[in-house]
Amino acid sequence: MPSHGSLNKAGKVRNATPKIPPQPKKNLIPRRRNRRNYLRRIIYATSLK
Repeated sequence: MPSHGSLNKAGKVRNATPKIPPQPKKNLIPRRRNRRNYLRRIIYATSLK
């Protein structure tokens, strides 16, 4: 099976790219996010009607 290009060039660009540390996550943990969405969509929305 022929490959697309020679294997001695594999990973060249990725290895040359500088490693940047990941940014800290700003999202709520899923349980808190689901609770907030539930309150917004179900509880508060029905109390306005």
